[in-house]
Amino acid sequence: MSYVALTYWDLVLASLLLLINGAISFGFRLNLERSLAISAVRMVLQLALIAVLLKFIFASDAFWPTLLFAMLMLAATGYEVASHQSRRISGWRGYALAGGPPFAAGLVTALFAVTAIIGAEPWYAPRFFLPILGMIVGNALAGAGLVLDTIADGANRERQVIETRLALGQSRFVAMSDIMRRSVRAGMLPIMSMMATAGIVAIPGMMTGQILAGAEPGDAAKYQIMILFLIAGATGLAVLSAACGSVLLMTDERHRLRLERLQSNGSP
Repeated sequence: MSYVALTYWDLVLASLLLLINGAISFGFRLNLERSLAISAVRMVLQLALIAVLLKFIFASDAFWPTLLFAMLMLAATGYEVASHQSRRISGWRGYALAGGPPFAAGLVTALFAVTAIIGAEPWYAPRFFLPILGMIVGNALAGAGLVLDTIADGANRERQVIETRLALGQSRFVAMSDIMRRSVRAGMLPIMSMMATAGIVAIPGMMTGQILAGAEPGDAAKYQIMILFLIAGATGLAVLSAACGSVLLMTDERHRLRLERLQSNGSP
């Protein structure tokens, strides 16, 4: 099977399917047409820019361009997660909490993949390291975002219960254990659903891409299984880190609830 290159005209034809989303938004008065158009343009521009950058990085095969691109991913992860939270920790700590757990979990997992599983030489080989890191972080941030939203909403809703438990001498982690449990569960559900439906309900993106690029279905399935295992492990680390970080930042060293540190998105 040969690789079929797409033309710009092919992409224009594919973009026509967005008219379905626009029609739904218009018909139900959702007022999402502008946001949909902005998201589509943003996606095209971002992927075009990334394609140019990756072509340069792959050609250089050097450590520093790989590191700089990874740092760009970290900054984008923090902004993306924080901007979609209904309530978040104010200031730079909010962005650190939003981007740190999924990126750190993805970094550890990606390093494990390229060294212990793939055996890339050198270990930072950008052709292997960056795509794997991107896939893992992109999925882990979804789980981390759910954790942060669940804990912030739960703490605000159950403030009196938490403060009563703290006043009775419980530590901050014990007082907020129920909310932490619910948040971690919420963060783990998407990857569990993804693994449960992979292959039967849907052929995942990486496997589809490899098959379209000419890979044997068996080999493509092996890579997809590996990626899903990596994503699952990184998601577990990310949601647990995000839950613990949220509790630490929404309380202080004297085990007092500090919800004034939360701000609604859009507030200064």
